[in-house]
Amino acid sequence: MNTTELKAALLGGKFDERFAYIYGTDAVEAQKARYAAAVDSFAAIYGTDRDAALYSVAGRSELSGNHTDHNHGCVIAASINLDIIAVAAPNSENIIRVKSEGFKEDVVDINAFTSPREVPEGHSDELIAGMVAGFRKEGLAVGGFDAYTTSNVLKGSGISSSAAFEDMIGNILSHIYNDGKVDNVEIAKLSQYAENAFFGKPCGLMDQVACAVGGIVAIDFADPKAPIIEKMDFDLTAAGYNLCIVNTGGNHADLTDDYASVPAEMKAVAAYFGKKVLRELDEQTVIAAIPQLRESVGDRAILRALHFFAENRRVTAQKAALQKGDIGAFFDGVIASGRSSFCYLQNVYTSKNLTEQGLSLALCLADNLLAGKKAAWRVHGGGFAGTIQAFVPTAEVENFRLTMDAAFGEGRCMVLRIRPVGAVKI
Repeated sequence: MNTTELKAALLGGKFDERFAYIYGTDAVEAQKARYAAAVDSFAAIYGTDRDAALYSVAGRSELSGNHTDHNHGCVIAASINLDIIAVAAPNSENIIRVKSEGFKEDVVDINAFTSPREVPEGHSDELIAGMVAGFRKEGLAVGGFDAYTTSNVLKGSGISSSAAFEDMIGNILSHIYNDGKVDNVEIAKLSQYAENAFFGKPCGLMDQVACAVGGIVAIDFADPKAPIIEKMDFDLTAAGYNLCIVNTGGNHADLTDDYASVPAEMKAVAAYFGKKVLRELDEQTVIAAIPQLRESVGDRAILRALHFFAENRRVTAQKAALQKGDIGAFFDGVIASGRSSFCYLQNVYTSKNLTEQGLSLALCLADNLLAGKKAAWRVHGGGFAGTIQAFVPTAEVENFRLTMDAAFGEGRCMVLRIRPVGAVKI
């Protein structure tokens, strides 16, 4: 459809059922207006006569397994009802143009930008070029397109704005040039490649998989080329809880060194034993070698390694708890994970700015509000800045939200639902 037809179809209810499934019935009208506004913006920039389509990629929440994926560990993650949406149309120029709301347009010549810059600049055009290079590497078709995107997966909020953006580029390339046949797990792997090789961030694969696959998923990265992905049949809302993400206002900019230090130090422990990642080791081997490791890699690296082993065990226990519907046991694991992340992984604040500890403050407030209740809270995502997560009983949500918003600013507490799909063409 051209943009005029597309907007008419939107407002006429053609996609209402689809929106209800993805976002919930109470969000249909808001999503219709949101997508229609995106169509208007696309038309204003790229023209009204384009053969355009609508796309969505979810943000994600890591439910269990903090900083384990990059060392081939285990996680539980979920797609959430915050997403990046796009209006996109093919072009014949071998150029990809992406205008994201609030940002400068990216223009990438896919036949010129084919390899990483000598020094990565951390710009979104590198993610686009990296996705194209990844598709080509796997023998998949590529081509030019124009896209307008808008997102409520806020940058620096710990719900994976970069992973959602990468997955979106792959989602569009899949549908425009590969008949939508590129599996979402494959898109996630190519997204990780783009972020690692072109963007210069040594991330794991969890964010990309959670954004692309959708629902609650347990992921075992023992073989990262073929991760074991298991959908979990658990309805958090039906159990009487909301997933609340509190954005404390800290931004992830300039924290790449902090993020990179976590996998690097874990892998340094593994390298001492001639291994590439901690998953190739057992905990007792590491404990037995602590005197030598203290001299070789330092205490923090050892603590982070021990967090990895304990966190993997927690993921296994929490997966079993969700399968049995034992929400109390699952919450026990959340609390334990949060404590381990604070004490041993040490990713709740950056040592570059010790006076800014928004995550610590948010966790303290959550403890005050929810202690003694069947609930749970922990650092969310990569840490160091950004967000915490809390599983809050429905009856307590409004007080929790008001308290967090009062401390960190209006709208900082996001009351979310888990959505059933990840990367899709609407």
